[in-house]
Amino acid sequence: MARASHPKKEVEEALRYAEAQGWRVEVGGNHAWGRTYCPHNDQECRCGEFCITSIWSTPKNPGNHARALRRVVDNCTAHRNRRHACDEAEE
Repeated sequence: MARASHPKKEVEEALRYAEAQGWRVEVGGNHAWGRTYCPHNDQECRCGEFCITSIWSTPKNPGNHARALRRVVDNCTAHRNRRHACDEAEE
């Protein structure tokens, strides 16, 4: 079943980016529109700091919120390690 689209297009694009990197997006919650979950569940992953992120339904600045969501995906330790391994393999 497909998830509901986020009402802000910038945030929706960031969520699609996260899903393309393997992150799980779950809609629903008490105060948040939803949450993203890291696919790696790795102990190296900054002690869980970046493993779960809240997605706000009406952020004050959707562009900033979208950039923050992408930054969480890009700063995931397991994601970063995999990306560096791919870069080294290309060289």
